[in-house]
Amino acid sequence: MRIIGIDPGSGTIGFGVIEASGGRTTLVDAGVIKTKIGNEPGERLVELYEGMKEIIKLAKPDQASVEKLFFAQNVTTAMAVSQSRGVIMLALAEAGLPIGEYTPLRIKMSMTGYGRASKAQIQEMVRVQLSLKTKPKPDDCADALAAALTHAHAIRVQ
Repeated sequence: MRIIGIDPGSGTIGFGVIEASGGRTTLVDAGVIKTKIGNEPGERLVELYEGMKEIIKLAKPDQASVEKLFFAQNVTTAMAVSQSRGVIMLALAEAGLPIGEYTPLRIKMSMTGYGRASKAQIQEMVRVQLSLKTKPKPDDCADALAAALTHAHAIRVQ
């Protein structure tokens, strides 16, 4: 089963595609979508939508996993990321993909067994679980792969 994981953001959106089969997971593709700083918010959402559609078309995932939002302070950032997340969910739903949603706490627990794991710990566990030579970078990409791996683990448990 091919799973695309998404780490929503306002300007940089991480994605990671894995293949999960028989308890084994391998990296297919990973990276980020960057929208142009300075463009109007609507233009940036169109860039994101077009980028998501292209990645879905190329990766051909069977399912998707999206990190849920969690913000403690900055309402303005939360609004922008919420808009991006809506566009991401639209592109995934339009492609007919079942979508799993996981909180950052759930992803950290799934990856490390510790809900307050650092970014570096998540990167290392993604590296180990996918048998990569180096930690995936940037953080957005590693977080997206962690979301995909969490979904793969959840499917195995079910």
